[in-house]
Amino acid sequence: MYTLKKLEKSVMLDIRNYIYSLVLILSIISCDKEEIIEGNDAYEVVDIKTPEGLRAENGGIAFLPDGRMVACFHLGEVLIYDPKTEEWSVFAKGLHDPLGVYPINEYEMLVMHRPELTRLVDTDKDGKADLYQTVTDQFGISGNYHEYNYGPEPDGNGAFFISLNDASNGAGIWKEVRGEFRPEGRPGRMYSCVPYRGWVMKVNAENGELIPWASGFRSPNGIAVDKKGGLFITDNQGDWLGTSKLYHVEKGKFYGHPSSLVWEKGFEGIDPLTIPVPILDKMRQKGSILFPHSILANSPTQPVFDYTGGKFGPFEDQMIIGEMDHDFLLRVMLDEVDGETQGACVPFVSNQGLTKGNNRIAWSPDGNLYAGKSDRGWVGGKGLQKISWNGKTPMDVYEMKLTKSGFELTFTLPLASETALDPLNYSFKRYYYEYHRKYGSKQFDVTEVEVKEVSLTKDGMGINIDLENLISGYVYELTLNESITSQKSTPINNKIIYYTLNNLRVQ
Repeated sequence: MYTLKKLEKSVMLDIRNYIYSLVLILSIISCDKEEIIEGNDAYEVVDIKTPEGLRAENGGIAFLPDGRMVACFHLGEVLIYDPKTEEWSVFAKGLHDPLGVYPINEYEMLVMHRPELTRLVDTDKDGKADLYQTVTDQFGISGNYHEYNYGPEPDGNGAFFISLNDASNGAGIWKEVRGEFRPEGRPGRMYSCVPYRGWVMKVNAENGELIPWASGFRSPNGIAVDKKGGLFITDNQGDWLGTSKLYHVEKGKFYGHPSSLVWEKGFEGIDPLTIPVPILDKMRQKGSILFPHSILANSPTQPVFDYTGGKFGPFEDQMIIGEMDHDFLLRVMLDEVDGETQGACVPFVSNQGLTKGNNRIAWSPDGNLYAGKSDRGWVGGKGLQKISWNGKTPMDVYEMKLTKSGFELTFTLPLASETALDPLNYSFKRYYYEYHRKYGSKQFDVTEVEVKEVSLTKDGMGINIDLENLISGYVYELTLNESITSQKSTPINNKIIYYTLNNLRVQ
């Protein structure tokens, strides 16, 4: 039910929108076309032709220093693609559902697949691997279809991270399993009845030592390590995950899905589902970024950091994440508050020709981003695409930082100050997702948040927004009015931004 104050605000907003739309139309008529469209089409997407007969469901892509791409596919192929000649060659075959590849050099690759982490070596240097070596297989397999394995991702110090999916009650297990079987890990929609399902592990590639790193994951289909050695993992919405998340992962911590606790010291013989939810809630680490379900993400995948030195546009050092169910990627703006990582996210490369199913993304040496598609029987796609920056600067929010009283937004282009300073052009609401055993969560306590004041930063590239109040534990959703543009009337690409507020800023 509208209050008088909200009704007045709504009427005023309609009037202002009409006026701003009229001004925008007149400015478009009077301005040069290049000024208006600059940045709206800053990225170009092209399809990569795959070999005839290949089931082009991609599980991993990486690049050699010479610019050739290494790609692995669902039916076990590891292929090499030369972008210069557009030719493919076979490096290896016979792997079981590979979901990650890391080339040590052009003659040696690490591949993570269903049974193990394998080293592939081309000993005679004829372009094909002739030595298949087990690096580690010291984790359990029950035979359940959902026991996917991801990685390897280098930790920056010679070791690698891998992550192990939980099993699903949508199918059973084999009579004979690999590893110890613990029946207390079997109950639940997603479960961990053999060692370290639902865990992130560290692997010593020289001797195969496998080190349990962190627990509490459901379907951790994406691993990234930043320049400082920080580990980031994506996880998919489902039981115990109200919505999909990005975690900043630290050793020895628990991230919310209880099934994996059966492999934690001190929990032997305990069915984790019998632990009261309030206790689990206190034990768990919260997601750094929450991706509103069906709006931003259904199944987030591979994160990568833009360390291209500006070859891919104005988003250097930011994180980009693949997404299976949408025809866009995700761009994440991390914000460290009180020593913890949180931040904002928006769609990325929307309406530029990108298709769905973006399971793996990777940088080529020349600064292009390649996307490998998959569907795994769910929503998604097949094939490969290359995303290139064409030199135009898109008009978008570059950063969203929490302040004591609201948020500071920095843009990629200077703002048109008149519309940027109007509080009626910003609409905030907040909500949270409940932590519970059920599959997914609706948005709880959806509440509008009043914008008190807006001020322009000194350089004209940003704004400070003061809000009526801030509460931790919520997603803050900001909608920008379409009248907010750059000084050259370039419209904003993403008018809705989602900030995960776990901690308030006290300093």
